[in-house]
This record gives sequence, C-alpha cells and structure tokens, in this order.
Amino acid sequence: MDEDLRTLLIAVVATAVAAMALGWFARSYFSERSLRRLQEFFGLPDNSECVLVVSRDTGTDGSVARNDVFALLELSAVIKYCRAKAQVISGESAQQSFGERTEFCVGGPVANRRMAAHLHSLLPGVSVNTDADPGPDRGAFVIGSERYRLVNGSEEHVLLARLTAGQQGRPVFLACGQRSITQQAAARYLAKHHTRLARKHGSHGNFCLLLKVVNSQAYGPDVVELVKDVTRTATTPQPKLTTSKDI
Repeated sequence: MDEDLRTLLIAVVATAVAAMALGWFARSYFSERSLRRLQEFFGLPDNSECVLVVSRDTGTDGSVARNDVFALLELSAVIKYCRAKAQVISGESAQQSFGERTEFCVGGPVANRRMAAHLHSLLPGVSVNTDADPGPDRGAFVIGSERYRLVNGSEEHVLLARLTAGQQGRPVFLACGQRSITQQAAARYLAKHHTRLARKHGSHGNFCLLLKVVNSQAYGPDVVELVKDVTRTATTPQPKLTTSKDI
C-alpha cells in the first residue's frame, strides 16, 4: 500500500513539474513572438539604433518643450522594450538619409526643420498654416480639401504616421501636432495601440492617421479620438490652394 502511494505521489509531482515547465515554455514562446512582432513593426531588432528627432521650443531659449520631453519618454519605453538604443538629436541638425535607421520625429514644421522636410517629401497632400499672426486658420492642417482648425485647449489635431521607403528601409514615425501636448498624445497613442495598428496596416505598412485631442485643458493628452485614416490623401500631391505661409 505504501509503495502504491509513493508511486502515485511521484506521478503527481512529475505531472505538476511537467505542467509548470510547459506553462513556462508557452509563456516564453508567446512573449518572444510578441516582442519580435513589436520589433518588426518599429524596425528595431535587438541592439539596433534609432534616432529621436525633436524640435526646439520657440518660446524659450531653444530647449525642448516640456510635452515633447514627455513624448520622448513614451517612445523611449518602447525602444527599451525592443532592446534597442536611441540617440536624441535636434531637427535642425538631423542629416541622415531616410530609411537608414528607425526615426521618431516629433514636432511641428516651424520648430522642427526635419519635420518640415518630411511633410514636403513624404506627405505632399498635407499643408500646415504657419502664420504667426492671430487668426482662425493659424496652425490649421489642410489635408486634401479638408481644413482642420486649432481651438486651443478644446480641439487640437495631430498627425501620426508610419512611413517606409520599401520593404528593406527602416520606418520613420511622425508626430506632427498643432501644439506640443498633441505630440505627447500621439506618442502615447502609438505606444498603446501599436498591436492594433500593425494588425490593420501590416508590420511593414504605411499609414497616416489624423487624431484629435479633446479638451486638453481639462484632460491633458489622455482623451484622444481617431478622426480618420488620411493615408491616401496625405501621400498624394494636391493642387496648391493654400497661402504662401502654409508648409
């Protein structure tokens, strides 16, 4: 009887150990597969390098705007999880060619020269009103025939884009907003919804989304709505119907 009980206990322990080992293996497998998909979407394999291109704060001594710093923190967490390394550079000094390394470009075309170049070459269907004088169209986005105005603290828009130069090129991610708080919102949206974006657009797919930050005066960058997918319109050159102060 004792021998039978001992045999039964050994069998139970062996089964439990095997189940634990199988569970650990399954978790490791799915975790690693999830990581590889994330790395593929962001173009960040193990030990790769990327660049974070930031704008200067035109209202200060040229330092990075507070909300842009928060945007960089959102992106840095993703980069670290991908086991990659990041270099932070100014949009005024960035000179690398497109597709060499994954790039995260944050800021508007006035304060970030690199962003202005990307809008011109990669999103020719988008123009941004850069008029410094007060007016209803100041900071407005024109995408195709649609105009999206800025209402400070109430309705503020930002473009979130992933663009590549073919299958082999590393992607560039753009967060171009009407205010710096919208860029933080876009970075957070990208970090939170990357799985859904990869599933919808593909790991190598291009997209350009127009997001709206709702009532940032009360909620900060936390309440974000997807206005529409503007990929086709934004990447198609449009007739120039805007003023000379539109970029």
